[in-house]
Amino acid sequence: MLPGLLALAQSKKKSRSGGGGSSSSYGTGIGLRGGGYSSGLTIKHFLSGKNGVAIEGLITTEYRAHGVRLTLLGEKHKAISGAKGLQFYYGAGFHVGSYQGRYYFEDARYYQGHKNEYYLTSYGYRNDNTNYLAFGADLILGLEYKLEDLPFVVGIDYKPFFEVFNGYTGFYNDAALSLRYTF
Repeated sequence: MLPGLLALAQSKKKSRSGGGGSSSSYGTGIGLRGGGYSSGLTIKHFLSGKNGVAIEGLITTEYRAHGVRLTLLGEKHKAISGAKGLQFYYGAGFHVGSYQGRYYFEDARYYQGHKNEYYLTSYGYRNDNTNYLAFGADLILGLEYKLEDLPFVVGIDYKPFFEVFNGYTGFYNDAALSLRYTF
């Protein structure tokens, strides 16, 4: 009887440790994400089963744009063999946001002088008190490591996104470092 109980306990421990396949060693994680365009709160929850599928929600802000963005991502996690607690993941999703006060612009003008011809290009943020709605599509590619003896996950990701904002479209490259408390 006792050997049977020990075997059952070992199999449950192994299934939670991420030792095989694409299962995660935690169910839900909440924490902070620090990046270029998307810094803020991150919440990741693994769906039931051992398929390594997670839903991640981001509530982020961009410092210079005076706004907030809500992003929802579906992710597929794969355990890296030989590296306990390390997972590779990829996924896609969408976002919606609202910005007030400033938005990015590029102004290029051509000037012709007497002897020299040149272009003048200026970049910056235009001040404006109007609220603007932004929406777009996101991709994500990353690595995360579940600390063995602590309830934390450290992750790094690359999250390019396409955005439509006030009649303009843009493609942005974003990368971030995340720290989540797991339970």
